[in-house]
Amino acid sequence: MTRFEIMNKLLDQSLFFKLVCGAGNEDIEEVKKLSMLYTLAGAKGMDVSANPKVVNACVQGIDLAISMEAQFNIKISVRPFITVSIGMPGDHHVRKAEIMLENCIKCNLCIPVCPTDAIPTNLIVIESKCIGCGNCSAVCPVNVIDYYHNEKNLLQILPECLKAGAEQIELHAAIKEDEYIMKEWEIVNSINPNAHVSMCLDRLHLSDFALESRIKKAKEISGDRLIIQADGYPMSGGEDDFNTTLQAISTTDVINKRFNKKLNRKTGKSNYKKINHINILMSGGTNSLSTNLAKQNDVRFQGVSIGTFARKIIKEYIEIEDFYNNIDNIKKAYLIARQLVIDNVGDVNLVTKDFLN
Repeated sequence: MTRFEIMNKLLDQSLFFKLVCGAGNEDIEEVKKLSMLYTLAGAKGMDVSANPKVVNACVQGIDLAISMEAQFNIKISVRPFITVSIGMPGDHHVRKAEIMLENCIKCNLCIPVCPTDAIPTNLIVIESKCIGCGNCSAVCPVNVIDYYHNEKNLLQILPECLKAGAEQIELHAAIKEDEYIMKEWEIVNSINPNAHVSMCLDRLHLSDFALESRIKKAKEISGDRLIIQADGYPMSGGEDDFNTTLQAISTTDVINKRFNKKLNRKTGKSNYKKINHINILMSGGTNSLSTNLAKQNDVRFQGVSIGTFARKIIKEYIEIEDFYNNIDNIKKAYLIARQLVIDNVGDVNLVTKDFLN
């Protein structure tokens, strides 16, 4: 079975859990630790910054997890797929914060709200840690925080990332400019023509009609390689409740109704098609309750992407000194991560023992 066929099977059975390290997160050690723990936990996708060094750190984390199978009494039968994320100017996933210190009143309100500890006491933002979430600017009382685009030359950087071990590419396309987006999408597809490609969309700037139109155009270029990441409320998964994950389910539902369901004229109700036209990953505010809420409302999905919440629940464990040699600490973090994967897609390591047969 090819890697493309394995990915399709994961999607068909709604077994694809993707850990989002952060499109702007270039903290090498953090990515390595997160990748290790969530590979052990059963995640089959790792989403990282489009940086060959970051991809390499992710590969190392996956390799470490595989080398620890016996210690955890598990079998990782399917190696996780590494996705590199890129974004358009204006998309919040790939921007970096900058504090204009000359006008800053040093209230320090921005420090505790940063989920990645990218703002130290000197208030000079650590670029490699900043994920552009917007928390700092939201609490700033004097509006001295600005953002700049983390520009990347796609034609140069993406082949380097694929060579380093990435297999998939995701384009964060949360801006209005449709023509500009589709040109970038063509580049992504030309660089990675034989593997799955993902477009991350939310409804902040797009009406439901515009969302449908963009997905149709993306499908025309990518065909059955297309995955749509339905980004309900981007980078908002700090809390573990139904309200936080509501928009992720809502956006997934909107896409389902336009692509994966058809109207039964006799009953007047919409039913799911036998074959999905669009594969959807729920994202944006996703947490341990996302699948629960989706199933309560008969909202189908092919996978779940979790970033903020997945990183938050094991943050204290990956920050300890001598992390790699403290097996008790690793096991505690593993159990927490594993439960999150199970809550969303089940015990994937168990299900996929006979996956390749």
